[in-house]
Amino acid sequence: MQRLSRRGFLAASASSLLPRADCAATAPAPYGSLPSPRQLRWHELELYAFLHFSINTFTNKEWGYGDEDPALFNPAAFDASAIVAALKAGGMKGVILTCKHHDGFCLWPTRTTGHSVRKSAWRNGKGDVVRDLSDAARLQGLKFGVYLSPWDRNTPLYGTPEYVAMYRAQLRELLTGYGPIFEVWHDGANGGDGYYGGARETRLIDKRAYYGWPQTWELVRSLAPEAVIFSDVGPDVRWVGNESGIAGETCWATYDPVGEDGGMAAPGYTRAKEGETGHRHGSRWMPAECDVSIRPGWFWHPAENARVKTPAELMDLYYKSTGRGASFLLNVPPDRRGLLHENDVASLCRFGDLLRATFSDNLAAGAAAHTTTVRANDPSFGPLNLIDGDHSTYWSTDDSVTRAEVSLELPRPVTFNVVRVREQIRLGQRVEAFALDRWEQGAWKNFAHGTSIGSCRLIRLDEVVTTTRVRLKITQCPACPAISELGLYQQPAAS
Repeated sequence: MQRLSRRGFLAASASSLLPRADCAATAPAPYGSLPSPRQLRWHELELYAFLHFSINTFTNKEWGYGDEDPALFNPAAFDASAIVAALKAGGMKGVILTCKHHDGFCLWPTRTTGHSVRKSAWRNGKGDVVRDLSDAARLQGLKFGVYLSPWDRNTPLYGTPEYVAMYRAQLRELLTGYGPIFEVWHDGANGGDGYYGGARETRLIDKRAYYGWPQTWELVRSLAPEAVIFSDVGPDVRWVGNESGIAGETCWATYDPVGEDGGMAAPGYTRAKEGETGHRHGSRWMPAECDVSIRPGWFWHPAENARVKTPAELMDLYYKSTGRGASFLLNVPPDRRGLLHENDVASLCRFGDLLRATFSDNLAAGAAAHTTTVRANDPSFGPLNLIDGDHSTYWSTDDSVTRAEVSLELPRPVTFNVVRVREQIRLGQRVEAFALDRWEQGAWKNFAHGTSIGSCRLIRLDEVVTTTRVRLKITQCPACPAISELGLYQQPAAS
């Protein structure tokens, strides 16, 4: 086994580090489906916020019927900067706003319908929630995304071809007037009973054909080429299949959505449960997004002020979403003042404190590295890449080596209760099984194991581990591994 300290690896003899004649030091060939550049940027975010805010906030409903009086919308103390500041304190790197929910009420002065803030009492009809929040997000360094419900229970056009044109016009307004946009969110709820301009009837549509999704997504690509598109069927990011904020213990970034009947899938028409795990050999890179609300409901309700998730509950969800290679989309709904409620802010800020306290210090930094193999004996693929803080570098082996191990020798005993492992996903999701060992009383002892790794795998331990050596074993991998991080962290107690 090679012993490779930060200094010693670089100072090792040239002969031992030069590529062998039979194995040029080139990067491993990609394996399986691969992420696009926009998806790679999305993976870096890992944690961002949802803001469910609309006419429902004032009617105390989750789903408005579409017949609400726009004048009811009047958040007299609305403060976009304060909302974004609280989200940032909670560790959020972006925010997605429900620009239009199923009731059809638009939070910007759209030209497509009168059912909008233009007819509200707020700021005498001159306000623009989307403008204020998108500007505040950018000023504070957060990405901004838009949710636009495909269903509209207000307009008489819903169910006709004219509504599809109206929906695309709304997308055009949002994507040209408030950018740049990092994510466009399409809900799967579409079709059913509604006001529909006074018809008060049930209108059902063919979810697979009505919206012309391929053409709609082409429009999004043309207007916001860097934005990822979310829906039950992607095409960039998939719904995890539940509203509990939890990905599968095994979660593949690759996925082929299947309709409820086994045929063609569409937003609102998939085998949702399969979104929790994805498909090991799926033909598309379509990672999961885990959405959940900090409260029981998605919109603010006064009866739920005492039912806000605790920082400990939010940390648990973080490990079960981001920590399984998905993203964590946490909804924090503004109240009727146009502010986040004090209880939500307190929990959110404490959650952010816990994240920073846990992950600001990689206890593996400064370790020496031991490995069974380095690709072509080339230091650019060496194990020190695991602790250099750079996601673009990685440890890898020769093509013929698909079971390998690497260990870190720490300069002093270290106590930790969280391990983070990352793959170099530009080369695909490769690892299918791994194990973690600690050095104890002169021998290796296993303390954790898992399956998928992907962009981020967090292993949270029931008890703290104190040791001077940690070993990662890749036990099942159809191609040579490419691991970009092995980090050790200690989470303080969460109240």
